[in-house]
Amino acid sequence: MERTRVLLVDDTPELIEYYAEILNADSYDIVGAAPNAAIAFGLVAELAPQVILLDICMPGMNGIELARRLRAAGCQATIVFVSSEDSLAMEAINAGGSAFVSKNLIDSDLRTAISEALAGRSFISVWLGNKR
Repeated sequence: MERTRVLLVDDTPELIEYYAEILNADSYDIVGAAPNAAIAFGLVAELAPQVILLDICMPGMNGIELARRLRAAGCQATIVFVSSEDSLAMEAINAGGSAFVSKNLIDSDLRTAISEALAGRSFISVWLGNKR
């Protein structure tokens, strides 16, 4: 079975490593990583990922603007947003994302979010603090 090609985009190197650790255990192939949206834009064309795991809050161009630009350029990759700013979930989906995962729920929800998004379904998980 072919592994799903994933590009990781986050300005925190430790989080890139953490996402890779979580996803490498499953059927995902991490094809690249980018510390910002400008580099990510170029890598998408070069690496042709099937999934882009995209942080929203980054210096310079944020992840939502990158998603809009990727969609305008014809990118068909599945975009899964991650952020600690849960209030941005709907804006992220409206910008072309298929899923949104709160950084507080990465351990429990990242793999599910990607699976659901690849199956054509939307997935949103937001942190409810102690209510969950």
